[in-house]
Amino acid sequence: MNESVPLQKEFLTFSHIPVLSEELIQGLSISPQGYYLDATVGGGGHSASILTTFPSVRIVAIDRDEWAIAAAREKLREYGEERVEFWQGNFAEYPGLKEKFDGIIADLGVSSPQLDQAERGFSFRQDAPLDMRMDRSQGLTAADIINYWDEAELAKIFFEYGEERLSRRIARQIVQQRPFQSTLELADAIARCVPGKYRYGRINAATRSFQGLRIAVNDELGSLEKFIDQAPHWLKPHGKIAIISFHSLEDRIVKHRFRESALLKVISKKPIIAQPEEQQRNPRSRSAKLRFAERLIATN
Repeated sequence: MNESVPLQKEFLTFSHIPVLSEELIQGLSISPQGYYLDATVGGGGHSASILTTFPSVRIVAIDRDEWAIAAAREKLREYGEERVEFWQGNFAEYPGLKEKFDGIIADLGVSSPQLDQAERGFSFRQDAPLDMRMDRSQGLTAADIINYWDEAELAKIFFEYGEERLSRRIARQIVQQRPFQSTLELADAIARCVPGKYRYGRINAATRSFQGLRIAVNDELGSLEKFIDQAPHWLKPHGKIAIISFHSLEDRIVKHRFRESALLKVISKKPIIAQPEEQQRNPRSRSAKLRFAERLIATN
């Protein structure tokens, strides 16, 4: 098990613009005495929006990232400890409470501050160790997968999680060239093994492979499936669950799990997307999709 990395003072700002905030608050129909779970608190933006609606609203705030928890504590400090409770860990492992929630929210994927902190290894824009862990206390890193998993496993990650059509070629190149230590080493190897038109296309040639690797390191899709299976049990009757996703793999899981749950009724047949003004103000919102479901009344 790796030791937890000390918090950096400058990261406590965790400057992150939450997406679809107005649509989220409107869809949740916040109760004046409401009790809510923010399963991915990040910098605390969505939690702050919920807490400002009524003075008696309470929140349980979760995140896997100790830096995000530290930043959220600072941002939400003004609301008092009696209104905000923190829990660090994977939302799929949250034990739930005896008291049920009026609403649950989750804003999925990697956040802007995580991408911007080079040492986290999420991005190839700066050279950094191959890390990609959202929870720095977990053992498995991107370097472990890249340097020790076999070629077929790597190709599967890139194809299924990154939706990379050249997954086999990229996996073969990686196995031939490894070991890799840094993000730029890996990105360069990927760029060198793909056709020129692919290398200089609309997105970086390594983008899809890095997405697949990050999802594998953090078991993001498996955790999401488990979370959606468990979360309805934590809701009061008529309580709402709202999930914001940023790529088709996540959105597909949310859509189908909501629809298939015996405890939920889908209340957004189509995903809610950001308005043009928000997309212009915050480019990250362009790929965001918000879906709602409501807890059905329990029957014997």
